[in-house]
Amino acid sequence: MRREQLIAKTFVELTDTLVDEFDVLDVMHTLTDCTIELLGADAAGLILSDQRGNMQVVASTSHEARLVELFALQNDEGPCLDCFNSGKTVVNVGPDEAVDRWPRFTAAATAAGYRSTHALPLRLRRQCIGAIALFCKDESTLSEDDLALGQALADVATISLLQERAVRQNELLAEQLQTALNRRVLIEQAKGSLAARTDVATEATFGLIRDYCRRTQQPLSLVATAIIDGSLDATRLQVSELPK
Repeated sequence: MRREQLIAKTFVELTDTLVDEFDVLDVMHTLTDCTIELLGADAAGLILSDQRGNMQVVASTSHEARLVELFALQNDEGPCLDCFNSGKTVVNVGPDEAVDRWPRFTAAATAAGYRSTHALPLRLRRQCIGAIALFCKDESTLSEDDLALGQALADVATISLLQERAVRQNELLAEQLQTALNRRVLIEQAKGSLAARTDVATEATFGLIRDYCRRTQQPLSLVATAIIDGSLDATRLQVSELPK
């Protein structure tokens, strides 16, 4: 297959995953596989920053122990860490410069059989969420066209991840809103039930329920349910002390 055809096929595969129920991990693995094929690397990994700021591998073309060690090292030093911190590509770094910049990482990479490493940021405008790392057994140089293609792939990854996060946040917000509405209905039912069983005015019942919840340190929804099903005796809410 010609390179142009492979590029077109790759972007079709990646954009096809941007649907309502796309699998984020599948997107990430597709990206790493396509990256080594299109950019001529021998191994690749997609690294994201977690909530503590540590770099974590979410997809890799190899689970070789030595490669895993290289990923772990980049929490201390390495092209991916520099790439993430700057939001810029870290590519075509010569062996002498690599030794000066990342002595431990370079030594480990050489021992693992990799003579050059490149890193492309996963970014959207000023937000950088991770990097794609490329490992090459030979001293490789990425051309301007390679960099443009690699960054386009990284941009697709970023859009996929940020979309997935937005979907989850929206779903969580909708779920929280629906839960609040459901609980409000439950409380209204409990107020009506309590008013029907006592001489307390409906508008005064919520204060009674809330005071009881605070005294007993129980959630409103739990107490409301107990009032509705009759398992909580109205006299235990000190009805006689409230105005009628």
